[in-house]
Amino acid sequence: MANDDEKWMRRAIEVAKSKGSDPSTAPIAAVIVMDGREIAAERNQCDELHDPTAHAEMMAFRKAGAAIGDEELRGATLYSTLQPCGMCTMASIWSKVGRIVYGAGRDDVHEMYFEAKHVDTLAFISDAYRDDVTIEGGCLRAECAKLYYGPDADLPFEEKANL
Repeated sequence: MANDDEKWMRRAIEVAKSKGSDPSTAPIAAVIVMDGREIAAERNQCDELHDPTAHAEMMAFRKAGAAIGDEELRGATLYSTLQPCGMCTMASIWSKVGRIVYGAGRDDVHEMYFEAKHVDTLAFISDAYRDDVTIEGGCLRAECAKLYYGPDADLPFEEKANL
């Protein structure tokens, strides 16, 4: 399964870079795979759509649901270049994906990419609703982390999205 995971994460990295790879553009991407085939691949579109919910995962859930004609994605795997945020984690619960595979994690990138209180929302899944979802982090971690500002980046205030 590791080779398939790397294949799909490379696809997610490709989608993340589709509009450039400057960290200021939040090049986050998600790919949803079901039965060995891609059913959705999306990039963050918050700025373009003026929509704070247009995260890559949310856009991919919308596209995947339309592709299969169902809101439930049982048996699907969500690949994300960055550990999903709280909103996207909850959407994962509601969509009923079976696996979440992400590249860079909280400690690999600047804190601005996550909730300021450092709540690890992926742990919430196992503590709250779902005991039938597998979560695996670190797939192509270094390659994914290069897409984002590093943990020690000195950024101007206006660049710090969640802080």
